[in-house]
Amino acid sequence: MSLRELDPKTTIEAVQSKQAILIDVREPREYASERIHGALLFPLSTFDPAALPLDKTREVIFHCGSGKRSADAVARCEAAGIPISTHVRGGLMAWKQAGLSTIAIDPATGAMFDPQA
Repeated sequence: MSLRELDPKTTIEAVQSKQAILIDVREPREYASERIHGALLFPLSTFDPAALPLDKTREVIFHCGSGKRSADAVARCEAAGIPISTHVRGGLMAWKQAGLSTIAIDPATGAMFDPQA
């Protein structure tokens, strides 16, 4: 199995059309401060490929901050015999550079900002 890299716009189209599940492999504190709407959290520090929500009708796509940890998650899945090979190239940084929205906490006020709410 080889690493398959998706750009953020292809990823959001797959998630919005219910063809994919997006999994964030960053740590809980990172996820709490900013995340992609609808992404599930499976931190790499406690990552168990067998616990992933596999669905034969939807592809699983990993993401992290920059793409390094999500590529590591793909490698761990491959080593465990779990058929997941896709991640977001460039991670959350690329997501935001593409102009896609996130849910974020304003550090000055503690207020949550969700453009989809």
